[in-house]
Amino acid sequence: MDRRQQKTRAAIVQAFTLLVQKKPFERITVQEIIDQANVGRSTFYAHFETKDELLRSMCTDIFHHVFHHALPQEQEAGCDTGLQNLQVKLGHVLYHLGEHKSVLKGILSSQSSPLFLGYLREYLHQLFQGYTDEFDPRIPRDFLLHHLTGSFCEAVKWWVNGPQPQPPETVASYFMMTLGQFAQ
Repeated sequence: MDRRQQKTRAAIVQAFTLLVQKKPFERITVQEIIDQANVGRSTFYAHFETKDELLRSMCTDIFHHVFHHALPQEQEAGCDTGLQNLQVKLGHVLYHLGEHKSVLKGILSSQSSPLFLGYLREYLHQLFQGYTDEFDPRIPRDFLLHHLTGSFCEAVKWWVNGPQPQPPETVASYFMMTLGQFAQ
């Protein structure tokens, strides 16, 4: 994409981000997005086929950054065990998701919540796969991965919609405490 196309795409995403903070995803129209972004309908459709594709693209951008960003503090921390390392990574994930908390609140409170959580599950599945050896080997791996991803998605929903702000590290710590019974 050339610079002009990148700026247009960014304007569309920014417009969508502002709108999803004000109203549920399902009530946002493409017309509202293009009006907010100050672009034409054909321009919108040149970048995204649907509003759902726009959401997927936004989630992919967020998750790619969150899950593929270097974790220097994790490497410097000298974590003793894999589960301590996992806790640091989960804190990192929450920290970066927190940068988008107002957008996530709008998405998670709408009918698009399952769509968003499905994308999040894909990334979490990959993350947790690297830690399955840290858990009781009697637990089937597919059950364990399903449990970990589902539980963490619920933790994210609780954290985003919670009445009291919690630091990411605290939520990661809570999550890890609940896993104590599964660890080796």
